[in-house]
Amino acid sequence: MSSFVEQAYAACEAIARHEAKNFYYAFRALPKTKRAAMCAVYAFMRHADDLADDERLPCEERLQAMQRWLEEWHRAAAGEATDNAVFVALRDAQQRFSISTELLDQLVHGTMMDLTALPEYGGQSAAGSSAASHLVTYRTFDDLYRYCYFVASVVGLVCIRIFGYNDPRAEQLAEQTGIAFQLTNILRDVREDAERGRIYLPLDDLERHHVTVEELSSIRGNRPLTQDERALMELEALRARQYYTAAESLLPLISADSRAALWVLVTIYSRLLQRIESQQYQVFSSKVKVPTMEKVWILLRGLWMAFRLRSTQAR
Repeated sequence: MSSFVEQAYAACEAIARHEAKNFYYAFRALPKTKRAAMCAVYAFMRHADDLADDERLPCEERLQAMQRWLEEWHRAAAGEATDNAVFVALRDAQQRFSISTELLDQLVHGTMMDLTALPEYGGQSAAGSSAASHLVTYRTFDDLYRYCYFVASVVGLVCIRIFGYNDPRAEQLAEQTGIAFQLTNILRDVREDAERGRIYLPLDDLERHHVTVEELSSIRGNRPLTQDERALMELEALRARQYYTAAESLLPLISADSRAALWVLVTIYSRLLQRIESQQYQVFSSKVKVPTMEKVWILLRGLWMAFRLRSTQAR
């Protein structure tokens, strides 16, 4: 690996270390080459998210900026010279781990869905130039699932290519594990998303539990949730729990040197869901998090798991 590529990977790792509040703990349990590749993928996703969330710009300008950035990546992936460290590292990771450009494009498409909510993907959008006038909603859970697929399941499909697997069942299980993670994020971020004009809880579920978009958007502070509001949140948490079972089946299908990393990630996210549930879904006053020391303890257990797996293989 050239020093230029090594420097690019180092830049991506710095981004992941600073921004990846949950993912970076899992990255630490990976072998060096795989950890570097995961940091490159994360840095790529992070920039796409930052472009999509830049509320200083109207949605249309954000979409144009993302399209220009994606075209720049396509040229870099095709071999054109670039001084973009993320592109340099990602191109190397893509070649090392056979990550298709289509999957990486889908990662970016998922972030674009927050700005367009195209009807073909189940979204409904009130066009406008700001979060206040641009309301993104999903009618059914099937519609939401498709959104979650692009923003989270595709991440899982990229990850398992870096982790390594031989059994094709791993792809469906990675897709479902991604759904579990994204549903957890949606529950945690209900208030913040609503402030940005994004209601990810399916409209059918809101109607079934007699909760309006306006009511959900107006919940503030420590106001206790109504019985209907809590039932709505419980429904989405139950769905997430059901999808977390896929992770249990996925773990043994992943290459032994990467299982600990996946275990760390699944454990942190499932603990996050537990904390949301234990706080009676009170996510409207402050952001629910897994404490740093708890994540460090999970990482230490993961590193011990990785050590044992390596020791077993060496015998």
